[in-house]
Amino acid sequence: MQKTIVVDIKEMHLGVFHSLMQEFEQHRLPRLLRLKDKVDRGETINDVDFEFLCKEIKDACTMKHLTVNYPELEEFCLHMGHLYKELCDKAMENEKK
Repeated sequence: MQKTIVVDIKEMHLGVFHSLMQEFEQHRLPRLLRLKDKVDRGETINDVDFEFLCKEIKDACTMKHLTVNYPELEEFCLHMGHLYKELCDKAMENEKK
């Protein structure tokens, strides 16, 4: 009986991960890439962009604990952390100009 519960939880997690990745690919990533293009062109970010980026970073911090139980997510999380840092650094650089 206990083994069935573990399998059900793992299957539930896979479903949640699938939904999160689908939402990320369809909505968050395209917006992040548009924001990256914007800062790469030397533009500053507006308040809406700033709030979006803050929310993304907060969500990433909230989700980082998943890599303990799902180490296969670690590389993805590292890439996203790098993207967030790159966006923030470039936005700050553009703001100073």
